[in-house]
Order: sequence, then structure tokens, then C-alpha cells
Amino acid sequence: MKNDALPFEKVRAIQVRKGKPLSQLIAEMSDTGFQGRRLAEVCDIFEEMIGEKDLTILMGYAASLSVAGQWSIISWMLERRYIDVLAATGANLTEDIVEGMGYSYYKGTHMVDDEFLCQKGLNRYYDIYGSEKEYMKMIELIGEFILTLDENHKYSSREFLYLLGLWLGQRGVKCIVVSAAEKKIPVFCPGIADSPVGDAALFARSKGFNLCIDAIKDYVEFMGLAEKVKDTGVFYIGGGVPKDFVQLFAVSADLLYKDRKIPNRKNPVTREGTDETYHPHKYAIQITSDSPQWGGLSGCTFEEATSWGKETISGVGRTAQCFCDATIALPLLAHVIAERVEEARQGVCFSELFG
Repeated sequence: MKNDALPFEKVRAIQVRKGKPLSQLIAEMSDTGFQGRRLAEVCDIFEEMIGEKDLTILMGYAASLSVAGQWSIISWMLERRYIDVLAATGANLTEDIVEGMGYSYYKGTHMVDDEFLCQKGLNRYYDIYGSEKEYMKMIELIGEFILTLDENHKYSSREFLYLLGLWLGQRGVKCIVVSAAEKKIPVFCPGIADSPVGDAALFARSKGFNLCIDAIKDYVEFMGLAEKVKDTGVFYIGGGVPKDFVQLFAVSADLLYKDRKIPNRKNPVTREGTDETYHPHKYAIQITSDSPQWGGLSGCTFEEATSWGKETISGVGRTAQCFCDATIALPLLAHVIAERVEEARQGVCFSELFG
């Protein structure tokens, strides 16, 4: 029985065809349901974000995905200026250095005797193994870099990671921080001590060098970028601290100013009972395997974030969340964008940060 009177678009079954481009498959998934359709929406919105000239794209990159073969996708996005500002976990910004040094991570299994792995000097990331010896080589390399710094200077994580990227690039290491440094893209790591950088700082301390990375300087520097942007779009892989750090860009930057107004920003949102001004993100996309009912930020919906003023209000922009393993969705997204977008993006320039 046909009923064409319903005011909805039809679901369309995907037809299998040899040689079908991935971008076409994703487009067809937009006429299906569940997380397949959500992934298609994420791809469409990210393409739209890339094409919007005056949009600043901020990315939150959480967890420990670089060991799972994802880091070069992030480097590719940085090199093509699809990301203007990156906030990430320290694991994601350092564990790729292992491969950049010529070492490897190894395919394993989660069905294993972990005491045996420990005895053999192997660390397990679910079904991936990493050599502790190679991991320590990476920590020691970062420690050697730290020893070249100015002990009397308080660094922001952005300053530290930029200098690390330049130093590693000179040594032929390919990794995320090198790609960002070459393009002068700001990279922030709000939880930097909880990573190999923290261990490398201990290594440097054992040699009499005291590294200071100032978390408040980091936050002030990050929020100060708000003066230089028009609209923002955010892209999250996972959630955690990187997501919260970027989300706050919409609601906290005004606290830098006595009148609670960000210079050069137009059309702020106001709320009853406060003199704060808000600039909700115009676009927001997320790939996460968490879910909202546990109350954590990683699974928090953009609808919930709208109540805080973090996401766009009254349908001005677009949002989509795909609840999926990032090791599935991120490679698909990147390859769809590679097929659809031929040229690199000019991006928003923050070169004044780098001297």
C-alpha cells in the first residue's frame, strides 16, 4: 500500500554496486537511518564548515587514538587547513612520535595473558601492543627537547607543543605536532602532564631542569583567540577534557573583559540573571562511543549544550552527533572529504601567536 501524503522524506534502501565511490555511499546513507544517517550528516556539515570562509574550526581530539592508526588523518587535516585550532589529549599528541621515530605499534588481541605481556615489556591498548622500550625512547626524546628550553620561562602548552613540533621536524620526525608547527596552527593540551610529556618532564628534572607549563596562561591564551574570530565550528573525536576546553570557548572568553564583551565579536547571546555574553558555536559535529544518560561530557548531546549557550540557538547553524567508534567513522569521514573537496583550505590565521 502506497501513502505519498505523509510529510516526510522516504527512506531509500542502499543498492550494492561495484566501484561506487565512498562519497556516493555516504550520500546514500543520508537516506537511511540510525548512525549511518548521522555519519552522513557529520560528513555534510564538516564539508560545509570547510567551505565557509570566515569560520574558525576548532577540534577536540580525545582518548588514545594515535596508537590505533588515526594520527596521520589528523596530520592530513592540519596540512590541508581543515582545522584552525586543535585541543587534544597528551597521548594523542605524543604517542604518534613512536612511529615518527621509526618504531611501530603491533596488532594483537584482547584475549591474552596480560601478566605475560608485562613480563615481555609490552603495553596493551585493547587489541594493540606497544613496546615499553620504544615508548621510553619517545619519552627520552621529548626529554632531550625539554633540556633545550628556557628554564626561567613559563610556557603555555601551545608554546611548548609548537617548539616541540619545530624541533622534531628538524629531525625528520613525522607526527601531529610537526604538521601543526609547519602550518602555524595552535595546538593546546589542557591535561598535558597526564601524558608522556609529564614523564619527559620527570626525565628532565632528573638532570636538574625544571620545566614549567602554566595551565592558566594556556587558558588565557586560548580564550584570547576569541577576539580574532567571527563564527566558530567545532569538531570532536570523543569528548573528555579536549571537548570541554573547546566548548567553553563559546561561553567563557567574555570573562577576560571587564564589560563581559569580547572585542570585535558581534551579535552576542545574553541570558537572564547574568551580564555575561555568549557566542554559541555555529556548527558542531561529534563522533563518540559514549552516550548521554551517564551524565558525562563525552556523550552529552548538543541539545543539552545549548542550555549552557555553547551550541547555536534558534536554528542558525547545524549540529550532528554520530555515536560510533572513531576508528570506523573518522577514516570514512576523511576519505569522503578527500573525494568531495579538491583544494586545501586557506584557514584562519593565528600566526601572530608564533612570533
